Order: sequence, then C-alpha cells, then structure tokens
Amino acid sequence: MAAGSPMEDDAPSAEALAILVEGICQGVGFRPFTVNLAQSKGVSGYVMNTESGVNIRVEGAPSNLSAFLKDLVRLAPPLSRITRVSSRPETVSGLTGFSIRESEKHAASSALVPPDACVCRACLDEIFDEKDRRHRYAFTNCTHCGPRFTIIEKMPYDRRHTGMSGFSMCEKCSAEYDDQNHRRFHAQPNACADCGPKLGLLDANGAEVAGDPLGEAGRLLGEGYIVAVKGLGGFHLAADAENDRAVNEIRRRKNRFEKPLALMCRSVDEALSFARVTQKEKRLLESVERPIVILSKKEPNRISPFVAPGLAHYGVMLAYTPLHHLLLADGFSALVMTSANRAGEPLCANDSEALERLAGIADFFLTNDRPIINRCDDSVAWVAASKTGLLRRSRGYAPSPVFLKQDVIPLLAVGAQLKNTFCLASDDRAFLSQHIGGLDNLETLNFFSESLKGMKSLLEIAPEIVAHDMHPDYLSTRYALKQEGKALFGVFHHHAHIASVMAENGVSGPVIGLAADGAGLGPDGKIWGGEALIADFTGFRRAGHLSYSPMPGGEAAVREPWRMALGYLLSALGEDAKNLPLPLWEKVPPGKIGAVSSIIEKSVNCPLTSSLGRLFDGVAAMAGIRTEASYEGQAAMEIEAAADVAEQGFYEGDLITDGDGITVSVFSIIRAVARDISRGAPVPAVSGRFHNTLVRAFTELCIKIRLDTGIGRVAISGGVFQNRLLFSRLVRSLKKSGFQVFVHRLVPANDGGICLGQALVASACVKKGLSHALVE
Repeated sequence: MAAGSPMEDDAPSAEALAILVEGICQGVGFRPFTVNLAQSKGVSGYVMNTESGVNIRVEGAPSNLSAFLKDLVRLAPPLSRITRVSSRPETVSGLTGFSIRESEKHAASSALVPPDACVCRACLDEIFDEKDRRHRYAFTNCTHCGPRFTIIEKMPYDRRHTGMSGFSMCEKCSAEYDDQNHRRFHAQPNACADCGPKLGLLDANGAEVAGDPLGEAGRLLGEGYIVAVKGLGGFHLAADAENDRAVNEIRRRKNRFEKPLALMCRSVDEALSFARVTQKEKRLLESVERPIVILSKKEPNRISPFVAPGLAHYGVMLAYTPLHHLLLADGFSALVMTSANRAGEPLCANDSEALERLAGIADFFLTNDRPIINRCDDSVAWVAASKTGLLRRSRGYAPSPVFLKQDVIPLLAVGAQLKNTFCLASDDRAFLSQHIGGLDNLETLNFFSESLKGMKSLLEIAPEIVAHDMHPDYLSTRYALKQEGKALFGVFHHHAHIASVMAENGVSGPVIGLAADGAGLGPDGKIWGGEALIADFTGFRRAGHLSYSPMPGGEAAVREPWRMALGYLLSALGEDAKNLPLPLWEKVPPGKIGAVSSIIEKSVNCPLTSSLGRLFDGVAAMAGIRTEASYEGQAAMEIEAAADVAEQGFYEGDLITDGDGITVSVFSIIRAVARDISRGAPVPAVSGRFHNTLVRAFTELCIKIRLDTGIGRVAISGGVFQNRLLFSRLVRSLKKSGFQVFVHRLVPANDGGICLGQALVASACVKKGLSHALVE
C-alpha cells in the first residue's frame, strides 16, 4: 500500500496506560471483571492486586482505551466500591492478550479490605439443586458473595493470605477458578465438598456425633436443643424461636433473663408473619450486609413471647450464609440466633473456645474446619426519621472506611468503655473496627488488642497519636496511657459524640450539638448526658443541659432505676413525694426506700448527673414499668415501648437561663409526671406525654441558642437517640423550626461511633498546635 493512502492515514496508533483502581476492589471479582472487559473492548495487557489497590496495564486504540476506562467504573462488580481511578500514559510495549498476573507487594498498603457479603442467589440455587455438585454444601461462594474480612490475614487479597490457605482446590474447582467466563474466576475462597471446609457435629463433651452433621443439627433444633453454630465471624447459639422451653433455656443458661434475642429467617415473607416491614426495612434486610434490623412486632404471632419481652420490636436478620439457609430449610419459620458467649465476653471463634466457654450453655456444636481470622459480630440497623442508620457496625460493614472531608494525622482512637470500637485513621480515611463490646473484663480487652493488632497489620497504619476518653477508669483509657512512645490526646466524651456525627456528614462546625446518653465525664467532673454544645472539631462550649440530679449509689442506680426515681422525686417534691400514690412505693420495700433516702439527704455516694438516660430510667420506675434493670437501657426501652404514639399532650419543661447557659429543669417535668400518675393517668399516656415534652424542650433549647449565636445547624448524637419515637419526632420538630439537622447514618449514635469523633478532634487540635480541645 502506498504511503499516505487513506487506510493507512485512518489507522489509529496504539497507546498504553497504567491504571490504579483504589477502594474495595480486591476479593470482589474485580480482576476477572477486568479481564472480560478488556477482551470485550479489544485491548491487551494485564491486571494484578497490589497493596495499593488493583493495578492495570492496558494497550490499544485510543477509543478502545477510553471505552475501557469508562466502563471500568460504570460496570464494576456489585460488591466493589471504587474511591479513585488514576491513570498515566505509558510506552507501548506490544502486549498481546489480557491476563491476571501474580499479586505484588509494595511499600505501603492503601487497598481497602472487603467486608463479608451474604450468599448470592446463584450460589443458593446451586445448594438447593439436587443435581448440582454443590448440593447442600455449606461453604458455597463465588466472586459475588461469601467470607472476606473474617478470613483475611493480610493484603493483597489472595488465597494464600486467607483462612482458606490450608485447602487446595480440586480439579473441578481449579477449572472454575481459571475459567474467565465462570463467576468463580479467581474467587479466592472457592471450594466444594471434595476439597473445601467440612462440617462437624460435636456433643457437649466434644465427642463427634454420628450421621450427617447438618441433618442431625436440624433434627436437634427441632427437638428443642440448643446448638452452637459456627458462622462467618464466630459462633451463634441457635434455638427454635417458636419453642418457649428452648428460648427460656437459652436465657437461663446465659443468665440473660430479659435482654431481647435476635431472630433469623430465610426471607422477608417469613419475617412478615411476625413483624411489620416497610419498604426501606425490606431493602435493609435484603442488602448484601444482612444486618439485624429492628422491626415492629405483629401480634399475634407464633414467635415465643420470651424472645423480646416487654418490647414493641424484634431484631431480625435474614440468613446470610448457605449454612443458615440449609438449617432454616428444615421447617423453621425462624431461629433464635444470639451471640455465643457468656455475658460480657467476646464471641467464641474456634472449637476449643466454644467447648470451654459455652460449657453448660450449648447442648451441641455445629462446627467446621475453616479458620476465623477476624471474629466479627452481627451488625444492627434500623430505619428512623425516614433514614437508615446503624446501631452496631460490624459484620458486612467493617472494616470499610468512613471517608472524611479533610486529611487526618495517622492515629489510633481507642473509643469508650461500652459498645467499644476503635478507629485507625490516616489521610482521608477512618477505619472503624468491628464491634468489640463492653471493656469490662480481661477477655474483651484481649479481643480489643487482638483486633487492633490484626487491623494494624491489614491497613499498615502507624499511629502518631493515641486519642482516648477523658474518663481515667475506662479500660480503653488505661490501654492508651500504656502506649509508650505515642503522643496521647484526651477527648471529652460528649465532644467526641458531636464530632463523630459532624465527621460522617462532612461538617466542620460550628454546630449546636445535642448529646444525650447514659453517662460521660464532663469538664466539671460531673456525669454529663443531656447536653447542648456549641462545637467544632477543636473545642466546645456548653450552651445548655438538663439540670443536675443525684444518682444514688453511683452505678447501682443504673441497675436499679428506682434509685433515680427516688432522687428525682425528693429533689423535686421533698418528703411530700412519699405521700403520692405512685407504683414505685408498692414495688420497692420501705427499708430500701429509707436507706437510699438517707444517702441522698447526706449526699453520700450520690454523684450528680445531667443524663437524659437516667431521666428515662427514673420516669420508667415512677410509672411502675421497671424498677430493676437486667441489661443496659432496659427501662428506657420499655417506657418507649409503652408509649401511646397518638398522644398529643405534654408536660411543662422549664428553661432556666443563668451564668452556666440554659438549664432544662427536670424537676418541673418530674412534678408533672408524678401528678399525672397520682391521678391515675394510663402509663401509655404518661409515656407519650413525656416523650413529647422532651421533643418540645430540646427544640425550644435549640431555638434559644440560635437566637444567641445565629447557628442554625444541629448535630444529634448519643445512645438515648436510639429511641425511635424521641429521635424521629425531634428531627421532625427541629426541621419544622428551620434547622438543618445532621444525624448518624454510617456509624452508631451510641458509644460504638465515639472513636470516630475522638480521631477528628485529636487530629484537628494537633494540626493547630493545641495540646487539648478548647473548652469554654
């Protein structure tokens, strides 16, 4: 062909690009997807995992490269989450074909660890297909589903770095793994019954039970036995949810007499037989994360009344592993699936732990030989104020980062005492751990340390700062103080609460922060918990709060809400309160009333608190709903459950302005509640009016602060705002009053999200050269 002919002039010259894909792009089928995409676009090259993400080298016509880049993001696998795609020109080297190359290790890791995902529809179809080779195989997975975080030891995400490293794929599984047109192409946990993990059934003594482990476990559950089931991130205690004796036996053996138990069923249709499910709740239930979702009870139903006594809601999750689906297929409408541990201890994660720590609790153990690398409890979610949110952020969500609007100094934030999580943060990413729990004993502290070591290894973040709560007796604080060679930074509890909701909403402040919970140390040395702060990341001013009240006996008042009721009544009405016909006086022996009255009068072991959580406890006890609590927040949950949601009335809640800001008088509320109860007002009406009063008082408080400061943004955080009735009505009231309202969606409002706030406060202050947050 002659030079300069039209065909030669029109022939596009090849170009080359080096592409880095960052985000959750390992362990989600991204490399196989890239191979197929490259071939469909007519480009050549290779793809590999690195500790920075997925590296792609691609060569071809410019138009083909452009189409490849566009669809690389647009058509990415469903479990991926791409945060950044960068590319640079490279020299064309004449690559042919397109392949997956061996993963490379670089100096630092920035690849995101994928969380666990529920079993996909295609895998489910296989395990229930009698003709399929994976029929009834409990560890079936593919590139679109299955274990991820719970089996990862380090990045990059390759089989040799996971708990599957000890299982060699058989010929058929290897063929799937190498077939670029198969959905198991490069699926790292790929396995079948011939080559993968296997189930085993043990009795209470650890002896193997004869027969098919899965079939025998289903039979035993049907007969009312309690079976410890090893799942993705640890063991569950399972029982037939319709069997009163089995449910009560779990409670008796775990010494968990009233705290609600989680339910598991196969589908939303089955959940609808005992719970109400909105469209948003349905989407949450069916999401790949498969959290426990808080649903309203539907009465009557076949679920044992002992699953969630005294409450208006169930915690329900859909089956998320093949094993769960196979167990439930044995004729159960729902199974109780509660964490397999003793009170205050972490999840059991291996057979020896389970046999030792669950002795006397589980009758049998349905176990397997796939190691759990990172134990991880179930997440808990809800829909409130028309939005979804998390009450516990763990399986399915951890360790995906919260992306920040500003870069932070590499640091560790160790969280609080209850519902503990920790945070490793660097650049624009904050990685929260899975749920750790209450740091009340050595076992949980060891779990904290074990999880932190694993996360540091995965993320390769070297903290320069350790942020902690200001309470000196928290085990998390004590842990921080022992970290040698690290700069320490203390953050006040409620400042951290507000900073956490600001961080996830990308707000730097100032905001009016409403922080309400059970307890947190304030700068004045008192127990805070009903606060209005003017806050940004570098400091806060207390603009309002609930009036201080005695907390008779300190922590004893948390376990015995009647103590709070007595403290409120005596402060508001004096000894005249004992002449009122209140249920409290009938439920608590006179001797106890007299003894605690004495310590209130003498101010002995009666710390002062502004806690809204304790106010809920006190009103619940006054109304006769709950005088003793067997678990955290029980009285508050039960008074919420008792509320008449149609009630429109409210009590007077005086706002008093003085040199310390604005005080919401709880005593005017207590007097009104006591008067209403004494006159025979029904408990649902009292609870409804009490909730309405709080909504009105907090709204008026924010309006007054806005008049003084001009700030029209409100950030809401703290465990009390897990009360759906209070939260939803307060958000609606504030918006109606012209406020811009920020709430939690990515991390819990309770102490499970507080480490995020600690991280942002510590980094912001250190960047400004501050040794501590500014407190006015």
